[in-house]
Amino acid sequence: MACGFDFFLPSGGWCTPKDDKYFRRSIEWVPIRSAGIGRSFAITNGVIYPRIIGMLPHYGGHVPGEIFKLSDCIVDIVEKLPVPFGLVRFGVAPDHPEVKNVINTFTKTAENPRLRFFGNVSLGQDVSLQELRQRYHAVLLTYGADQDRELQLQNEEQKHVISARKFVAWYNGLPGAEQLQPDLSGRDVTIVGQGNVAVDVARMLLSPIDKLKETDTTEYALEALARSQVKRVHLVGRRGPLQAAFTIKELREMLKLPNVTTNWRAADFAGIAEQVEQLQRPRRRLTELMLKSLSEQSKSNATAADGKQFLPIFLRAPKAISAKEMEFAVTQLQENAAVATNATECLPADLILRSIGYKSSCADPAINFDPQRGHVRHEQGRVLREGDGNSVEPGLYVAGWLGTGPTGVILTTMNGAFAVAKTICDDIAANAFDTASTKPGFDVANKRIVTWEGWLRIDQKECEAGKAKGKLREKIVDVEQMLRIAGV
Repeated sequence: MACGFDFFLPSGGWCTPKDDKYFRRSIEWVPIRSAGIGRSFAITNGVIYPRIIGMLPHYGGHVPGEIFKLSDCIVDIVEKLPVPFGLVRFGVAPDHPEVKNVINTFTKTAENPRLRFFGNVSLGQDVSLQELRQRYHAVLLTYGADQDRELQLQNEEQKHVISARKFVAWYNGLPGAEQLQPDLSGRDVTIVGQGNVAVDVARMLLSPIDKLKETDTTEYALEALARSQVKRVHLVGRRGPLQAAFTIKELREMLKLPNVTTNWRAADFAGIAEQVEQLQRPRRRLTELMLKSLSEQSKSNATAADGKQFLPIFLRAPKAISAKEMEFAVTQLQENAAVATNATECLPADLILRSIGYKSSCADPAINFDPQRGHVRHEQGRVLREGDGNSVEPGLYVAGWLGTGPTGVILTTMNGAFAVAKTICDDIAANAFDTASTKPGFDVANKRIVTWEGWLRIDQKECEAGKAKGKLREKIVDVEQMLRIAGV
């Protein structure tokens, strides 16, 4: 290892070698192996790059720790926004801070000197997949599902019909979502869909504003929710209680909301009690909780005059949208599928929130993307070649909803990410793709890049602003402001 070169550290910044065992970082001489950089790897243009993994993250934060089990790997994270943590920051409900604690694990991983963060870089715009593949030994795509499945109904484009995804982004501070301005002046909100996201939205609409002020809900959302006139939230699903997609944790939270009455329809539960014993434990516990709540409701169904109502409704399929109401077809279950009958019902709907699922988009034309299913074509995380379903693209991988579609909860996707990380490690060990040649890594030239240190400056600013308001943080939603704070 010849002296006289400058070396680009995985943690960012430059260093000058002292000899073949040490380099200088800041004013301290640091052993090369303490940064995980092996001496046996090639040097090109003064840059040390062993085997490099480039990653486009969303759920990808679970992956680097597994990759680092290989002592000679460097991981670069390329993120569209100037800030990290993707869905954890912009998707998890503000009143679920315990779920966001996974950020601590991600931060610990990011502080590994073999990981670099490149924020404010958009795949397909600032950099192409082809360029990334030329500059890295392996590339992992994990940019998630950023589009909504639609109802395919007339008038769906009306202002009072918006997606739950956009509503979540609005109160969570996703840059650009602050322009949504949902109309909360009416009494009734109808949510189409019964997953956890739908329940999160219902809870945000019905929660006491003082409780939300303690969270990292954006200030503009708090102001709008404080003025809200919403009193009733209908949560409508095509199938029955045994097929409800929300989990027991979310339902418990709804049932405990102060000054909110949950009203079930007894007819929806006909014959359900007789099936409880045959159910798997998670489904049985959820069903028992619904039945318990239903029985308590029948004993005391009085609602405070100023109270709010949570109204779960089953066996209804969306049929038509009008200005102040939504028409549903009454359904029947046939082999676990909802089949519409001729009967219909109209529900009041000053605001309609669509929450029937997500799909991914194709960020780059070189991605082997299935537009019908809305995800990347792959086999166990290995991306398949375009036009050839029997062979894979060496060194190209996918994880998270971009590969699986929008299924499961964070734990489900975390386990999937670990599995793909193991696949990458196995492929490296088996020489399934080239790791011997020198790769330059990300090209930062002519790009406004936010490093991990830049993110820490943004993080500090948000926490200071939040502390002044008695909350965890006040998220910055303007990208240019983020860039200025990060020093870009």
